Amino acid sequence: MEKAYLHQIHPVLPVQNLLAALFFYVHKLGFEIAFADDPKVPTYAGLRRGDVEIHLRFQNTTKPLQTAIKPDLRIVTQNIESLYIEFEAKEILKEQIQIINTDWGTKEFTIYDLDKNALTFYSNL
Repeated sequence: MEKAYLHQIHPVLPVQNLLAALFFYVHKLGFEIAFADDPKVPTYAGLRRGDVEIHLRFQNTTKPLQTAIKPDLRIVTQNIESLYIEFEAKEILKEQIQIINTDWGTKEFTIYDLDKNALTFYSNL
């Protein structure tokens, strides 16, 4: 039997306001909506930019969170400087956010979405 090949991952991020999150990912981060479970009041949706697909799931804010740890996605890009300039022009980078060279051989910067999910964009040095 041929060994199974894993070729994609679609992380699911919890969000408190799915419509606001979709607006942020589309208009600020340049993603496109791949699908939504309901066009008017979605509770689950997928976004795509290039080969990256991220899913968003409504998180009921009346229930306590199961964990205080927020997701941290690492997204590979080939031109980190261009992406940084794109996000800077859309005014989503805070002053302290800079591209850094890490000890583990990457060039990267991190932003947070509306729900404090971390998105680290990086390329190898």
